[in-house]
Amino acid sequence: MKHAPATPAAHPPGQTRIEALSPEFLDAAAALATELGLPRDGDADFALQLGPAGLQLQELGPGAAGPVRVDFVEGALAHRRLQGGGAGQMIAKAVGIQPGVRPFILDATAGLGRDAFVLAQLGCAVTLIERQPLVAALLADGMRRGLDDTEVAPIIERMQLRRGNAIELMRAWPLDTPPQVIYLDPMFPHRDKSSLVKKEMRVFRPLVGADDDAPELLAAALALASHRVVVKRPRKAPCVAGTPPSYALEGKASRFDIYARKSLKP
Repeated sequence: MKHAPATPAAHPPGQTRIEALSPEFLDAAAALATELGLPRDGDADFALQLGPAGLQLQELGPGAAGPVRVDFVEGALAHRRLQGGGAGQMIAKAVGIQPGVRPFILDATAGLGRDAFVLAQLGCAVTLIERQPLVAALLADGMRRGLDDTEVAPIIERMQLRRGNAIELMRAWPLDTPPQVIYLDPMFPHRDKSSLVKKEMRVFRPLVGADDDAPELLAAALALASHRVVVKRPRKAPCVAGTPPSYALEGKASRFDIYARKSLKP
């Protein structure tokens, strides 16, 4: 493949700036810029924008996709919640949900929190870990706004967000209170993360990249989980390198590799 001649970059690839969408959000945007260590102006590929609807990540430049935000009250998650919450979904079976069983779950690759929200809606306590600071900020904002909705608030209250490297956090986890189930949905090179739609993939790929440390992530999860580890994968993708799964649940587009350690019982 031919490469264009090297030219000095105007800004680092994936550079993001903070923007306030209206004057009343200038102070909050300045505080967020300080918290995340991001500029308020200058050339950038993305803008983390704060406005009346909350926090959103907007791609910049010609042909940019629309903004990405976390919304647990409206949209697809609201439809799923109002239609029964997903008790019959494959993810519920994968994590071991059954009558009388609602395991404590650690979602170590939380992303935009959609799968965690479904599991919390089904009655599970879920701790979420997200290491990408911008994604974690979007997720925290969505959870904060969800607490303002009377129907969604009880679900959000079962979700706890931790920011940081999941491998390090799992290795330092108190061994007397391990999660029963650890859920992983890592992003792999040249593979779309199944929980993200095309627009979000376009925005997130330059920022998040690939989870090249997925084997280490899986190993840390296997060392910590008391009952099982569940890895979500594209249906035809290979398993994560390392210990093979005990079995798999396969759907039309995705697959759940189950690493069983102990039976979940009422």
